[in-house]
Amino acid sequence: MKLSIQSEREEDGRWLAVIPELPGVPAFGARRGEALARAHVLALRVLAERIEHLEISPEPISISIAA
Repeated sequence: MKLSIQSEREEDGRWLAVIPELPGVPAFGARRGEALARAHVLALRVLAERIEHLEISPEPISISIAA
């Protein structure tokens, strides 16, 4: 499974990081790095939960950050 993280700065100055392959998993941070770190954590939690509930099978995971 390959996941990508995209980030952008909001009008209010916060950073938003999203994972297109996991809709509904946005992460916000005061700094870009903070939003990206939170997105990583959320992605791992969502995937762990889906594996635990047998919604997906475990497979190698690759997470990349779009520049």
